[in-house]
Amino acid sequence: MRINNIRQFAIAILIASVVFNCNNDDDNMGSQPMGPDFSGTYAQQDQMGRPAVNTVFVSSGMKDAFNTTIPSQQGAAFQTMFQNNLEALSPAYANPGDANALGLDSATFTGLLATDVLNVSLDGTTTFFDGTNVLTGRALADDVITVELLLIFGGEDFSENPGLSNDNVDANDKAFLSSFPYLASPW
Repeated sequence: MRINNIRQFAIAILIASVVFNCNNDDDNMGSQPMGPDFSGTYAQQDQMGRPAVNTVFVSSGMKDAFNTTIPSQQGAAFQTMFQNNLEALSPAYANPGDANALGLDSATFTGLLATDVLNVSLDGTTTFFDGTNVLTGRALADDVITVELLLIFGGEDFSENPGLSNDNVDANDKAFLSSFPYLASPW
C-alpha cells in the first residue's frame, strides 16, 4: 500500500511539473523584456550580399577576414585579391582593357564585387539582371549565379566561354508563393 501511495505521489508531482512548465499563460510576463535584448556584444560573422562572391574571389586563408570586415572597408582590403583571382580564372580578362558586358574592366568590376553589399534601386526595377537593368537589387526568381558567371566569363557580349557562362539551372524547383513568406515550403 505504501509503495502505491509513493508511486501515486511521484506521478502527481510529475504531472504537476509538466502542467506548470507547459503553461501557455503569456499574459503574466512579469518584468521580462518585451523586445529583443541588444545589450550584449555582437560580432559580424558572415557576408553574403552577392552569392558566390566570397566562394570564388576570396582566397582560402582570407575567408574569415573577409566575412568580418565591414563593407565600407572591403574594397580597399580585398579588391587586389579579387582582381588577381578574376584574371587567373577568366580568359575574358586576359588582355589589359578587356571588359565584361557591363563595360567594366577587371579592376572596376572587382572593385564593385569586393564590397559585398546588395545594391537596391530606389527609383527603378529591382533585379540582379533582366537584360537591361543590372545589379539594381534582387528578385527571388533572378538567376543570380548565371548572371555572375556571365559577368565573369562571358566577355563583352556574353558570348565568350559559353561552357562557363551558365549554371543551367533556369528556375526554382518549386513555385514561389504569391504572399509572404514567398518561398515554397522545403522538400
